[in-house]
Amino acid sequence: MSGKRRRRRRKNWFMRLSVAKKAALCIGGVLICLAASGVIYVAAKLNKIDTDNSMKSEDIVVNKEAEISAEGYTNVALFGIDSREGDLDKGSRTDCLIVASLDNKTKEVRLASVYRDTLLDIGDGELQKCNAAYSFGGPTQAINMLNKNLDLNIQDYVTFDFAAVAKAIDALGGVEIDVKEEVQYLNKFLGETARVAGTEAHEVTKSGKQLLDGTQATTYARIRSTAGGDFTRTERQRLVIEKMVEKLQQSKLTTINNIIDEILPTIKTSFSATDILAYAKDFAKYKIADSMGFPFDKTTDTISGLGSIVIPVTLKSNVQKLHEFFYSNETYTTSADVLSISAAVTERVGNRSATDDSTLNSQTYTTASEDQAQEHNSYTRGTKNSSNSGGISGSYSNSGTTGTGNFYNSGSTGSSVSGTTGNTTNSGNTSQGLPGGSSGGGTTTGGESTGSGTTTGGENTGGGTTNGGTASSGSESGTTE
Repeated sequence: MSGKRRRRRRKNWFMRLSVAKKAALCIGGVLICLAASGVIYVAAKLNKIDTDNSMKSEDIVVNKEAEISAEGYTNVALFGIDSREGDLDKGSRTDCLIVASLDNKTKEVRLASVYRDTLLDIGDGELQKCNAAYSFGGPTQAINMLNKNLDLNIQDYVTFDFAAVAKAIDALGGVEIDVKEEVQYLNKFLGETARVAGTEAHEVTKSGKQLLDGTQATTYARIRSTAGGDFTRTERQRLVIEKMVEKLQQSKLTTINNIIDEILPTIKTSFSATDILAYAKDFAKYKIADSMGFPFDKTTDTISGLGSIVIPVTLKSNVQKLHEFFYSNETYTTSADVLSISAAVTERVGNRSATDDSTLNSQTYTTASEDQAQEHNSYTRGTKNSSNSGGISGSYSNSGTTGTGNFYNSGSTGSSVSGTTGNTTNSGNTSQGLPGGSSGGGTTTGGESTGSGTTTGGENTGGGTTNGGTASSGSESGTTE
């Protein structure tokens, strides 16, 4: 009898509700079902992401000072890989290297492009172009390079190739860009972008503000043949990102769905599906507050063993300015690690003065033979050479070379060159700003090194006697730091 009463009470519970409450309850149940199915749908989408589970938190190096300065911020490294085969692992250099810093309170994002040829410590005291870090050690080494040199606390990354960018922009319906002198270069490389991305190439017929499709906008962000080289290219990269974010925030759910389908399988990231969902809920609130290139104060040079490089003047002061830019910290004191690397850079290339941005942005940059070897991954990382104060030796080769040369760089001292070295040969310490000066280094005529001599300037512990050989072709091969 009591059991029957209990069943009757459960039955009457709903029947006693008003019509409005019954309707509300039914609608609520439907919404719960839809929400549950939506979570399942989103989770299914996010399962397409290539999450990097190999990178462990204990593998990430963060300077002590950086842990404190980055409190309240989330920093993410964006790596754009110049890969034609869609390979996002180590072996490719980063053509686009951007640090995005999110203020977790205000939701403001600041972007800093690190110039690909910036001379930094890419690991174990090896001074090289910073874009080599990803090639040698993948995202872990690239993140550690950024953290160590710039006093940053980066734990996560996103890696993509330019095919992913082209497809994302197409899914957005294109982006509006004011194209200027880039037109001729854009059309020159348009076909290559289309071939790699699997898209169609449509030439840009005029300059001015216009809607660019994915292939056009991606090529616009890739070219560095215009005046300013990588300096102006990184400006275009950040502009394209800003335009994409603006348009994405205005897009319908169906458009976002198309982008998810197109893009997620083509990127590699340390973020899990749960991480992405946590950040995605505030996506509409995010705003790109500002963007800059790093280093702020810089100059350029072509140096034996390194190729064409961007030199921070100095790394210490540039890191201080970066922390002011990211965190509004005007009194930041750099770590001992940054001070040590800053001194090593100065020791390697000598004391430099910064070149103003207008001059740098007006120059057209040419590629040295070492740069070409690095671009085509024919540069092979070597091992430490104990006779040269811990320098790193590697090798590169180019066709048309008539001899073999060796570049030895002795840590805090000058350098010596032997063998056939092309038109950029320097006997003993070079005249390109390497410390130590040059005396008794043979005879230099018209940029070609002939004869031999002994380098006596500076503390040349790795130099000794330099045998200049004869330059015959302007191409070069040899062993390089």
